[in-house]
Amino acid sequence: MDLSRLIRPRSVAVVGASDRPDSYAGNVLRNLERSGFEGPVWGVNPKRDRVLGRDCVTTVSELPEAVDAVVVAIPAPAVPGVIAEAGERGCGGAVVLSAGFGEIEAGRGLEAELRDAALAHELPVCGPNGNGIIAVGARAAMWGDSVAPLEPGGVALVSQSGNVAVNALGSLRGIGYHTVVSTGNQAVLDASDWLGALAVSDGVRSVAAFLEADGDGARLAEALARCCERGIGVAVLKVGASDAGARAASAHTGAVAGDQRIFRALVEEAGAACASDPHELLELARALAEPAARPSGEGALAILTCSGGDSGVAADQAQRLGVELGELAPATRERLGELLPAAATIGNPLDYTALIWGEEERLRNIVAAVGDDPAIDQLLLLYDHPHGLSAESAATWARVRAGLMAGAGDTAAAALVASTLPDLIDADANRELAAQGVPAIAGLRTALVCAQAVRRPRGDPARLRAIESAAASVARAASGGASPDGWLDEVEAKRLLTEGGVAVPRGAVVSGEDECVRVARELDWPVALKLSSPRLQHKSESGALALGLASEADVRSAHRRLADSAPAPDARMLVERMVEPGVELLVSARSDAVVPALVVGLGGIWTEALNDVTIVPLPADAARVEAALRSLRGAPLLTGGRGGQPLDLGAVAAAAARVGELLLEHGLELLELNPVVVHREGCVALDAVAHRG
Repeated sequence: MDLSRLIRPRSVAVVGASDRPDSYAGNVLRNLERSGFEGPVWGVNPKRDRVLGRDCVTTVSELPEAVDAVVVAIPAPAVPGVIAEAGERGCGGAVVLSAGFGEIEAGRGLEAELRDAALAHELPVCGPNGNGIIAVGARAAMWGDSVAPLEPGGVALVSQSGNVAVNALGSLRGIGYHTVVSTGNQAVLDASDWLGALAVSDGVRSVAAFLEADGDGARLAEALARCCERGIGVAVLKVGASDAGARAASAHTGAVAGDQRIFRALVEEAGAACASDPHELLELARALAEPAARPSGEGALAILTCSGGDSGVAADQAQRLGVELGELAPATRERLGELLPAAATIGNPLDYTALIWGEEERLRNIVAAVGDDPAIDQLLLLYDHPHGLSAESAATWARVRAGLMAGAGDTAAAALVASTLPDLIDADANRELAAQGVPAIAGLRTALVCAQAVRRPRGDPARLRAIESAAASVARAASGGASPDGWLDEVEAKRLLTEGGVAVPRGAVVSGEDECVRVARELDWPVALKLSSPRLQHKSESGALALGLASEADVRSAHRRLADSAPAPDARMLVERMVEPGVELLVSARSDAVVPALVVGLGGIWTEALNDVTIVPLPADAARVEAALRSLRGAPLLTGGRGGQPLDLGAVAAAAARVGELLLEHGLELLELNPVVVHREGCVALDAVAHRG
């Protein structure tokens, strides 16, 4: 669908036009007037000829032209018919403010009717049950609540929460918005559709997305790819958790790699930033909207402040967040020694002291000296702007800003300005700084998060489109070899692995005690006995295995115990040659989250306790998997840390990559190997489970 007419409308109709002060339709008409919308605006109300100075028609079909945007604010039962009319009339799209749809059980049928009417005419619909759209550049405030006129800028906001969007608009932080979209119930368009449309809209430099649901992973990956292609920064705040992870909870993967972590892995593949709260979301979007705020990536951060206390706090927060602070070179220290008061201590963070507060030229030279250091490519300049300054004090603060900005302009280092406390900012001062390409971030810790975010490399559109293709191709159902609830037993799962080229222990299914002894002798001692059933995903907890059996007597005793106490009536007996000890890993692929993903980490019985995993969206080749393995906290166990022997990281990376391929090839929902034992040469999957969707 083409969303461009909704994002930049030239004509608007308001269905349910009213002059009541408490009505959404009335608010929209007033907002359009206040924001200075220059295009034609009609009301649609069969009982009125004019409302708030606007001509009215009886129905959408009677509009003098096919308007770009139809804003709908009438009782829910009549909305699907209006959507059908708008589609037949050739309108550009609809913004449905009305509630009473899928957010309540009684309205689900109406929402389905609305969706069907929109899809029948390929009509884009925002909502229902949302606050609407503010197209700031077009001066089109199609918004259900009263909103003041906005100064245009490069930040777009897409929010599934209407209240988060309302609060963002009311916040005094001086962000210039391009477009604000409250997506509501997302009956026709989800946040990914809006992200993709905004990515190709002129003037957008960053997008802040507040999401309550994963949405369609393929569409999200494509939208992120578009943003990468056009150099648009993306910040995402994802809240809530879906039920998908619970479907795999009987295996380890659901516990250690829930849907949120897989969603985050997709976002990070795009070079986007994940926010922890709405404040951080908006500040990240502000920082990502300024191209000049991106450092070269060849140096580290330097922090400058006038306070020893702030310097200490900044150093502590940087360490907690893992932000690298560069070491100043001797030449820089010498230069600073000539500029700083005797009370100053040269270091990073640098406290230049309040003794030189207001000395514009001196501040300029100090900032430039630090920014010119070869180890520094990013500056964080702490600047607090108290409210209610006298005229004299305001002039001093202005000189400080001028000195800091002039110094930043004299160096190639990218710069951010930040207040120590979130409310010590001034919207006008922020706009002044933004005009010079320097974002002003509210709050010290948030500024450090932003400093990290703008350092992150942009994503690869081709990689994101490969993820999109994998997500779109996942088969949710497959036939053959599965139990009624979709689980394959270990025998079937290992057969799939063997045919796919993944090593498993030598073994066989046996039908009785004597055959078990015979096979054990052929395999050579020691052996393991296991019960294999689709109902047994955790054999150690069920007592469904016996390990290290080194004699015929051991095998007979274990066989009798397992046969007599089988926890699953359909269980088969599997005897396998024991594998030499090594480092145990979890290797798992799943397709039931936002995109198919590979999960690798420390495994065995400690998988959930250690929770040391990394996630790679599929497809993933061996090189990508090996890089992910090296990022684990436990990576030294594999690479020979603390005097150990390096293990065959390449073999396990290749095996894990193949597991991801098998998941996609066979249309599986889960394929989990736990543990995979890694040796100096090669690796072997000791246990495996699989689930078809």
